[in-house]
Amino acid sequence: MKRVGLVPAAGSANRIAPLPCSKEIFPVGYGNAGGKGGRRPRVACQSLLEKMATAGAKTAFIVTRPDKWDIPAYLGSGKGMGVGLAYIMTDPTPGAPYTLDQAFPFVNDALILFGFPDIVFDPDDAFLRLLGRQAETDADIVLGLYRASRPHKMDMVALDPSGRIREIVIKPGATDLTHTWIIAVWTPVFTRFMNGFLAAAPAADKRPPGELHVGDVVRAAISQGVRAETVVFEDGRYVDIGTPEDLYSAVRENIQSLETENT
Repeated sequence: MKRVGLVPAAGSANRIAPLPCSKEIFPVGYGNAGGKGGRRPRVACQSLLEKMATAGAKTAFIVTRPDKWDIPAYLGSGKGMGVGLAYIMTDPTPGAPYTLDQAFPFVNDALILFGFPDIVFDPDDAFLRLLGRQAETDADIVLGLYRASRPHKMDMVALDPSGRIREIVIKPGATDLTHTWIIAVWTPVFTRFMNGFLAAAPAADKRPPGELHVGDVVRAAISQGVRAETVVFEDGRYVDIGTPEDLYSAVRENIQSLETENT
């Protein structure tokens, strides 16, 4: 199967508004700019796209809204990140799963590499390790787990003694769970499950209040027999820039690393 990146970028970023640009292309660091000399800004989604390219994705679909044209204007064809970019425009949706489903006609036969464009993470071979696990187990979906820094903001994952997913708890008020999922790889089995699940779900205005999360769909898929596996990145790190304090931490950490390099 061809490897394709899939990135939801249709959110309104209300938690960190106002911003001078879409949060997906907000500068969170600096790095070498491949042959141009000197350092250039690195935007929030750049780490994700580069890791998708490292894992063999030739194309990534970014699903966004018509009022976020600054994303394709900045990222362009994706040449500088090693992956060809295609853009799908959508009307506002009631959650990330509905945003992702807009790409269904284009990706339903692909091996999907999925990540959130406002989360910066390591290591560089993270997707390769998920792909290795998928090939080894023939799983329908593989989640990349990280130790959660703020469990009450994340999809927390409970594992049984064998390492299989026992439960996914969405943004728990209090929990003793320690790991959240940040990235995923999935096959057409899960892509088609999500498409059917959303088609059968009540209309957004008839659902109980609250946004539908990708974790909700993963949880439903597992309950209906979709095979799931995990890779735990115990030494991995991530920063979610979706809140003002996390955005500040991401930028500050990068500045501190630059100061260390220059001393």
